[in-house]
Amino acid sequence: MSMLQPFLSGSTTPSFPFKRTVLACCAPSQQSHVAVANGPVLDARVPERTEIRIGLPSKGRMTSDTLDLLEDCQLSVKQVNKRQYVAKIPQLANLEVWLQREKDIVRKLASGDLDLGIVGFDTVSEYGQGNEELVLVHDALEYGDCRLSLAIPKYGIFENINSLEELAQMPQWTAEKPLRVATGFTYLGPKFMKENGLKYVTFSTADGALEAAPAMGIADAILDLVSSGTTLKENNLKEIEGGIVLESQAVLVASRKALIQRKGALDITREILERLEAHLRAVGQVMVTANIRGSSAEEVAERILSQPSLSGLQGPTVSPVLCKRDGKVASDYFAIVICVPKKALYESVQQLRLVGGSGVLVSPLTYIFEEETPRWRELLREIGLSPL
Repeated sequence: MSMLQPFLSGSTTPSFPFKRTVLACCAPSQQSHVAVANGPVLDARVPERTEIRIGLPSKGRMTSDTLDLLEDCQLSVKQVNKRQYVAKIPQLANLEVWLQREKDIVRKLASGDLDLGIVGFDTVSEYGQGNEELVLVHDALEYGDCRLSLAIPKYGIFENINSLEELAQMPQWTAEKPLRVATGFTYLGPKFMKENGLKYVTFSTADGALEAAPAMGIADAILDLVSSGTTLKENNLKEIEGGIVLESQAVLVASRKALIQRKGALDITREILERLEAHLRAVGQVMVTANIRGSSAEEVAERILSQPSLSGLQGPTVSPVLCKRDGKVASDYFAIVICVPKKALYESVQQLRLVGGSGVLVSPLTYIFEEETPRWRELLREIGLSPL
């Protein structure tokens, strides 16, 4: 298994997203048949300019999903001319938005021409190539999910091969006749094969769909991004056990030197990060309000907390509902407010009814701000700044 694989799977609230998402990869073997062109710029600089720059994907599904997420965070991107590659986010003064290809965003972050960027983790890993100037600010933006995976034909000599170990042990692969892999990942591919003991491998790139390469006889296997796996199946290809190089989704990346040296970069990064964190936390929650008859707030709270789905983020808010009776202000009902997961909404409503809840209202949430987002504190530690 690759070192990179576990880092984006599992919990969506990592305690330390920077150190566990390791980008410092060893270089490909000198025996690799692939020459890596346009590698990372290692001598990152901070050009003299006053504007903070963020790079966003310029094409495809990543573009629309990125713009939608920012709009949901009230950070709508405004373009004066759709043909221009520069735009603004009115809510963030002094921030320039540059629409670029994902790989160019990574390269320009490394060179110092961009300060922030949103790209797929696979792109950071391939084109960043271990550059320590690249810092993952947020490693789980919850869209663009895919995996970089090795796939082989279902037929012929591969019919009974179902794991990377079995593939490596096939006697067919020799120095004279190596396993031929078609891929666009000419850094991660050789590194992955070397780490997993496949000695005789050559890599090639192919124009168009890689899935056709094995059927055309120009490759034995492919290494490519996979979402649902449907395209592989339709082309008689299969993934194999141990063949996943990494799990990927959209991430927020920054230039380490820009965060430390460029005036205003850290402040803008914090606002973007906190908006993203608060919105993503709110996406899976709804606010539920109900009225419950009771003798006191404490008695109502006891009934609410007796139900497992009604504890909320930190507990229910219980407030008296005041009315006028016989000329006096009285309180026979209490209003309760809780946040519950969307997936548990109906169960929560049923539990509210069990404890006497009525008039249940459900409202969507845009943000849930914590006292401090853990990723902000970890970012400061990562770049060597002390949290205040």
